[in-house]
Order: sequence, then C-alpha cells, then structure tokens
Amino acid sequence: MNSSPTSTPTPAPAVRAEGLVKTFGDQRAVDGVDLEVHRGEVFGVLGPNGAGKTTMLKMLATLLPLDGGQAEVFGHDVHTEPHLVRQLLGVTGQYASVDENLTATENLWLFARLQGLGRIEARQRGRHLLEQFDLTAAAAKPISAFSGGMRRRLDLAASLITRPPLIFLDEPTTGLDPRTRGQMWDTIRELVSEGSTVLLTTQYLEEADQLADRIAVIDHGTKVAEGTADELKSSVGRATLQLELVDVADLAATADLAERMLGEAPVLTPESRRVNIPLQRTDQSVDVLVALRDRGVAIESVTVQKPSLDEVFLALTGHDAGPEQSPDTTAGADRGADRIEAVR
Repeated sequence: MNSSPTSTPTPAPAVRAEGLVKTFGDQRAVDGVDLEVHRGEVFGVLGPNGAGKTTMLKMLATLLPLDGGQAEVFGHDVHTEPHLVRQLLGVTGQYASVDENLTATENLWLFARLQGLGRIEARQRGRHLLEQFDLTAAAAKPISAFSGGMRRRLDLAASLITRPPLIFLDEPTTGLDPRTRGQMWDTIRELVSEGSTVLLTTQYLEEADQLADRIAVIDHGTKVAEGTADELKSSVGRATLQLELVDVADLAATADLAERMLGEAPVLTPESRRVNIPLQRTDQSVDVLVALRDRGVAIESVTVQKPSLDEVFLALTGHDAGPEQSPDTTAGADRGADRIEAVR
C-alpha cells in the first residue's frame, strides 16, 4: 500500500500580531498594527518618540493588556498564555533597570535568582555574562560608577540570563555615544548569529538600516510601511546617478544630455566637477553612461545613490524621524520593573 508522505508543519513565527490596539482615554496609542517577526532575524520598528513603539512592545511582552487584536509569541497567545510567553522572551527597556547600589556581579546574581536559578548556577551564569559583555574588569564596581554604555550592556546581559529565544530591545542605544552604540550593534549581531531573534525599536534611521533584516515604520500608532531597507528605499524611487567629470568644461553638455534623455534637469556642482542626475529607475544610469561615452565625456567616478531612510521616512509620514515633543503615553511608567515583571 502506498503511503503519502507526511508534511512537516511550518513552525510558528517568533511574533505574530494582528490588529493590535491600545487606547489611553481618547488616544489610540497603537492603532490596528499587524506584525510578523520571523525566527532568527532582527526586525526593526522605526518611528519617532510618541509613535507607539514602546506601548506596542509592552503589549507583546504581556506588560500591558491588549485593547484590541491578538498576538502570539512562538505560537503562544499573549492574552491567554502570558506565563508561557514570558518564559520565551527577554526585555531590555530604554532605561537601565539595574540596582544602583549593587555591583554588576550582585545585579546579575539577583536577576538570576529571581528567574529561578540556583545559587551556584546564578554565580556561574553571571560570570559568563560579565565576560561576554566585556564587564569583567568592572564586576565589583557599584552601578553608580558605570557609564551609560556600561549600564546598557549590563541591562542587556541581565535580560539574557535564561538565554531566551526572543529578545525585545526598546531603543537600546538611546543616549549612547557613537563608539558605545557601535559596540551594542556588534553585540546584537552576535546574539542573532547565535540563534536569537531580536525585535528592536529605534528612532535612529542609521540603526535600523545597519541592523534590521526587515523594518516596520510606525507613526502616530499606525504602521505606514514594512519591508527591507532596500525595499523601503526603492518604494520612494528617485535614485541618483552621481558623476565626477574629468573636465569641468563637459558639465554643460552632460547636463543637457541627461535632461533630454530623462526629462529632468540634473544638479551641477562646478567647483567639484560633479553632476547629480535624478533617476526614475536605477537601470537608467546605464543608458546615460553609454551616451556620455559615445560623446567622449571623460568620467572620474560614478556612484548610484539610493534614497536614504531619512528620505523614505519623510516621504511616508510627511516629517522626519527626529525626537518629537510628546513621549510615548506610557513613558512615565515604572520602566525599572518591566523586565522583572516580564520574567515572573
């Protein structure tokens, strides 16, 4: 008797949310957001302060109840199975939730004990995390002596005590200097390379561009776009062909040819012999370069520049992604308790 092959069920995504809603009085802080985070990726949620990013993350982490919609973490319902969900994730907020009066070692030991580890295992895990996050030399120092970057690294280390498969990072590099921010980026990349899934909220366009495999753009509680950084950039079109000519005398002829071919005048910078030619499609650059070659125009350098994420955000929302005056509605809540509550 022939037997039909059995199909392996597709594993549930790390996060699936449909129609998420959160209201505070008359304000809809999160307004019908759909989200799907694949296993093993960095998923970025990009938006300014007040966009609803933190509120949405707290809903997914079971720290705030859902007022509408539904959400799952690895197939477990956030509303009906909160205890299972909390065991699958670690949460690091915008502000370090470590105890200022304890040392780094004492903080990690405390968090490990709160999460059920025995005394010996808690100490071993703490030592390992201090080494992993380059904090061994500061292990005996009180947190009050730590820099902002050291506190943030310790906060992330504490969220990884049980090595959850899913990590929520809520603006993890806010307020950090560029060097420390780069170190945090390296740490996040390392976590993903070791099998973790990361859901990252940020208001830094460069951070989303550098880290995220896919990005959801959130504004005023609503998801306005989603895709890879390249897909989002392509969605607004307008790549630019940037040419540096050998001879400044060729600028006028180059501009004339490009305008006749593409229907739009390029931008000239005579002092640097540069021509910026707007493109509707990236492949138009080939046609322009071939035509210039045929006319004998010598070119020093060629670059095709895609739109930046800044331009994408401006095109999608009508404003930039810089900090706004109004914070998230829940920004005044006790962030220090967020992660402890999430792992109980």
